[in-house]
Amino acid sequence: MLVCVGSLGSPAVWAAGPELENARKLYSLTEFEQSLKALQAIPSKDAAVYELMGLNYYGGADYKKATEALEKALALDPNNSEINLWLGRAYGRRAETSNPLSAPGHASKARQHFERSAQLNPDNLEAQSDLFEYYLEAPGFLGGGLDKAAATARQMARINPSEGYWALSKLDEKRKQFDSAEDHLRRAIEAAPHQVGRLLDLARLLTKQGRYSEADLSIAQAIQIAPDSPGVIFAQADMYIKGKRNLDVARELLKRYLTLTLTPDDPPRSQAEKLLKQVRGV
Repeated sequence: MLVCVGSLGSPAVWAAGPELENARKLYSLTEFEQSLKALQAIPSKDAAVYELMGLNYYGGADYKKATEALEKALALDPNNSEINLWLGRAYGRRAETSNPLSAPGHASKARQHFERSAQLNPDNLEAQSDLFEYYLEAPGFLGGGLDKAAATARQMARINPSEGYWALSKLDEKRKQFDSAEDHLRRAIEAAPHQVGRLLDLARLLTKQGRYSEADLSIAQAIQIAPDSPGVIFAQADMYIKGKRNLDVARELLKRYLTLTLTPDDPPRSQAEKLLKQVRGV
């Protein structure tokens, strides 16, 4: 029902303590189960502990337990923008993965927490970005709408011009105004020339239009900036598979991806394994 995009990331502030620090390190290595064990052993749990528990459950795709842990964190720290952001993401995933009867309720909670996160910290770019994507993708009866998305895009531009151009591009694409979408993405790249994410966004847009040689140029620029980035390697393979081309290369890229040390910001191994099965079946 709702596309809830966003990397796992990390809370803005980590509480002190050797047990929590150890759990944080395990989380940063995507060792979610081990991190949870360390957190569960902490006798007196504060908001930071419950928040990290929620992020670990989220990383392990147990979105129900993620919302439960994050609700406990929010009860202890109700004005925390980051906790609200992660609650929005977790409820968004529940909306995507639950049955049609419960999905609308989860989606509405996702919107409420995204809005609360952005309200608590208007300069929280990730909160504004996730709120933007909610408004862009959700139907009107769940609080979505292009006018709301456009207003949030203006807030994003105030914080970061490149992200503002990216948001305008997404709006253009939603309206099937592909020339304008491309123009805004190229402006986003000009505003942040070393940000590989925007180059990959341009490559994806060009891939959708079958403009593969131009897409490859954008991918090559991203590789030049960050040749060993797991995100770039995964994106390249994903675009090849979506374009049904260079499948042997895509297969090798995914095999390489699965050997890398990943962080919560990278696509999960399960996603790469799913793509690898897909390309092997071609």
